[in-house]
Amino acid sequence: MTEKLSGYRSDWPTDWPALFGVQRPLILEIGFGRGAFLLHLARRYPDHNIVGLEISNRCMVIGEKLIAREQLTNVRVIHSTAEMALNHLFEPQSISQIYVNFPDPWFKPGHHHRRLMQRDTVDALVSRLTPDGRLYLATDILEYAELSAELLANTPGLTNLLPSAWVNDMTDRVITKYEQIARNAGRACYYFAYARNEISAPNVSVIRDLPMPHIVFTSPLTLDQMADQFAGWNVDEGDLHIHFMTLYRGQHALLFEVHVGEATIIQHLALRVSERAKREGREYTIQVSSMGHPRATVGVHRAVALLGEWLIGLHPDAHAMINKVAVNDGDD
Repeated sequence: MTEKLSGYRSDWPTDWPALFGVQRPLILEIGFGRGAFLLHLARRYPDHNIVGLEISNRCMVIGEKLIAREQLTNVRVIHSTAEMALNHLFEPQSISQIYVNFPDPWFKPGHHHRRLMQRDTVDALVSRLTPDGRLYLATDILEYAELSAELLANTPGLTNLLPSAWVNDMTDRVITKYEQIARNAGRACYYFAYARNEISAPNVSVIRDLPMPHIVFTSPLTLDQMADQFAGWNVDEGDLHIHFMTLYRGQHALLFEVHVGEATIIQHLALRVSERAKREGREYTIQVSSMGHPRATVGVHRAVALLGEWLIGLHPDAHAMINKVAVNDGDD
């Protein structure tokens, strides 16, 4: 059994030739579901490396079993959102074909920001395609097809390969279980095909890990006195959303449960405040706990900075001694 892959644990960016053990053109399927289309790609393109993305744990298990059962050496599946994968795992001009099959439309109020077909994500898709690379989209929802058609038509780096905005059938495409259910229910399917052209792509750099942040500060307060003043809070700064949720008191430390949501990644992690070796006065260190495979993103640095500001602000005699929090972004 191959190693289970996750966008949270993979290298940013990922060395795909090293992972597959061979340098070959790369194909990406976003949302592989039960894996029928992934299997179709593996058989149609045996001389390509194929990556399937999924956020469903159940589908990940199905995909891993499929790879083992069919002995597919040219396919790997990874647990990741499209936004995380495109911005963190794949370098510009690295993917020859991208397939987006029946994405969730997220039409409910307040859910539109989760929709895959948005300007920022399409820009990332275009930037990741190789010269003359291909982008394919399929949906069974007319409203989603219409908004996608407008979005793609207004993307200079892509050229439509079809005689119209979309077609309702593609003869060389395998019919997945979901597609057959849609057709049996009388729903039309809408298929798009675009090629990467010679117009410059948007500059969407790979977002890499920053060094892990930490702050050392001194304060007259004890850990118990700090804990007594905690009452969770939220911070919203553009695309960054930080929620300081819960405080846990350990024997020698405080553990803050924190939710950090960024445009490309969501993390649920813990920030640890521990007392340093006894010196004159009290010294404390704020650092990211290793639980849950945290990644040192801009948002995590901001969470550490905010916690430091709050703790130091609890007493007029408290002050920072060491501040290893980045003020720049994490792009190349």
